[in-house]
Amino acid sequence: MKCIHCNGEMKRKTAPFQIDKKGYHLMFDAVPAWVCSQCGEAYFEESEVNSIQAVLKILDEQAGKLPVAV
Repeated sequence: MKCIHCNGEMKRKTAPFQIDKKGYHLMFDAVPAWVCSQCGEAYFEESEVNSIQAVLKILDEQAGKLPVAV
């Protein structure tokens, strides 16, 4: 597999995944990904993205249940 940015070789490693959404910042330190050995660009498998989206859905649901000080 080749990187679409630099044509470098993609290798199976882990990479950070960062999300800023609805007033919160979420960082996963080591998500399985294809990482370019030349430029460092990371591509995430659909299954990994689906897992992250499931976590975000739970966070969104739980955020609505938190008490708010008035």
